[in-house]
Amino acid sequence: MDKANPTVSVIVPNYNYARYLEARLQSILNQSFQDFELILLDDASTDNSAEVLDKYRNDFHVSHIVVNEKNTGSPFRQWMKGILLAKGEWVWIAEADDLCEPDFLETCVKQVNQYSNVAVCMVASRFIDENGDMLQGHADYWASKKPNVSACFFLGKAYAAHNMYWNNCIINASGVLFRRSYAVKLYDSVFLNMRYSGDWVFWFQMLLQGNMVEVYRELNYFRQHTSKVSVEGINSGKRIKEDIDTYVLMENTFPDIGTYKRRLAHGQLYRKIKKVKNVEKQAELSQYIYEKLGGKASDLRVFHINKYLRWVCPWIITLKRDRLKK
Repeated sequence: MDKANPTVSVIVPNYNYARYLEARLQSILNQSFQDFELILLDDASTDNSAEVLDKYRNDFHVSHIVVNEKNTGSPFRQWMKGILLAKGEWVWIAEADDLCEPDFLETCVKQVNQYSNVAVCMVASRFIDENGDMLQGHADYWASKKPNVSACFFLGKAYAAHNMYWNNCIINASGVLFRRSYAVKLYDSVFLNMRYSGDWVFWFQMLLQGNMVEVYRELNYFRQHTSKVSVEGINSGKRIKEDIDTYVLMENTFPDIGTYKRRLAHGQLYRKIKKVKNVEKQAELSQYIYEKLGGKASDLRVFHINKYLRWVCPWIITLKRDRLKK
């Protein structure tokens, strides 16, 4: 490996995951593909994470260890800090609590070199619990109905308009390899100021610059925790606000998205709003979606009616029918 010009930069952003760090770092260092640098970032953890990271200071692959004195408040600022330090053509954000198969990098690097102008390569993932045991379900949108091929190529802008529009179908950064030169262009993107939906915006903006590859082998293990930041975000309404802001960005990017498709998507947002326990917060979010997207409560009715119409109207648009697939 040429330390000045590695093929891949692996970024491990950590906050209070000392108990998982050694297993995570070993899963990276044991990769069959070894042409990578390792960038270790800690966002002012209150556990012994800094001590664990310091054990790897002299490892050949480690190019940076950066421990913040003050927490940034956003995981996506840590992403960008690592991206700007990276030297590789490709970047892998290997979240500190996740795990992977030894040929994750080898498989992804092979795929991105096989197709033209790839911006993002995503592998299939499985959920694991806090003890590392496999959970039911799949951590990718195709779940058990994956195509009978090893990988598929999609034009990035089409994937953004049809797959990313409905929801963030790239739910775990640990399962993704992406092009650094496109990511650095997002150094002042709105995603950096988000806490919940920043990854959705990041992947969307990446796919406006280049193409997408889906790899259908399960090479990534996405750890689930009993206390989730996303639950707090939904109850406070902050996550839903960020989702609404993300739709503003996407609909401004693709102004030709049809009215019916928009109303279905807005209906999904209203369904989330209805799940917020605080009635005053519901009213606040309803006003916000109206001001930002022109969303109305009737969009939720359209969303529910669509569930029944899809059985008798095979031509009507639905989330699954609109998504690109092979």
